[in-house]
Amino acid sequence: MIQQLHILLTTPYLLITLAGLIGLMVGSFLNVVIYRLPVMMQQNWRKECTEYLQLDTIETDTQQEPFNLSLPLSRCPHCKTPIKPYQNIPVISYLFLKGRCATCSQPISLRYPLIEALTALTSAIVAWHFGYSPQTVFALVLTWSLIALSFIDIDHQLLPDNITLPVLWLGLLLSLFGFFTDTHTSIIGAIAGYTSLWIVFHLFKLATGKEGMGFGDFKLLALFGAWLGWQYLPLIILLSSLVGAVIGVSLIIFAKRDHTIPIPFGPYLAVAGWLALLWGNDINQFYLTTAGL
Repeated sequence: MIQQLHILLTTPYLLITLAGLIGLMVGSFLNVVIYRLPVMMQQNWRKECTEYLQLDTIETDTQQEPFNLSLPLSRCPHCKTPIKPYQNIPVISYLFLKGRCATCSQPISLRYPLIEALTALTSAIVAWHFGYSPQTVFALVLTWSLIALSFIDIDHQLLPDNITLPVLWLGLLLSLFGFFTDTHTSIIGAIAGYTSLWIVFHLFKLATGKEGMGFGDFKLLALFGAWLGWQYLPLIILLSSLVGAVIGVSLIIFAKRDHTIPIPFGPYLAVAGWLALLWGNDINQFYLTTAGL
């Protein structure tokens, strides 16, 4: 037993493979979160508005079908046939079914296996980078949260507090134990992250009369400040702005996207923050060396 444990701890490929497999399963769950969480939030907002305005509703709570992250069970959006467990194996089932429902043969969105594969890949990279350490576990939690936030923002231009705030508080908690940064820089990072985009938001609104970003973006940058410290915020802002500008201009030129349609900034922040989590120090050192500082 001791020898087997020694082999496991000295063989990073086992950890990377395990993280990838877990990532596949988590990716399948993230597909559920990405679709259902915004719907759950809309239902809750509608209920609160109805109660506040004292309006009569046609359907009572007892008449409505339960809708949460566990119910109803997964089913085809076209024919409503429940999906059997062997038809819900990440990536494999999609390939086996040739991308179509087993009952009605309607196409299954390619997005589902792509998110599962993305989660597996990023999970494996995190495990490879941090190795056998507590940082791996928490970095995986952050990675999975960022994937869910990014795709929800793409779909709804929304970064749910249900995900952002708990992960932000987790970053502050981890700073007490010095996992990614110390408490001092973590607290300053959270404050600076929120405040910096808050100021940009109001300056842009004052100059143009329009809102350039949402409050969820402030909280997401505050999250990265809490996890990594204030020193990484300039890098994250620079990277996210650069990627956002390149993709935005590309969509306008090549995809003929209307420039008046807002583009969610959350995914760019998420990508930049994830890169800073893994290689932020190396990127900063490279920049300082190149600049001769």
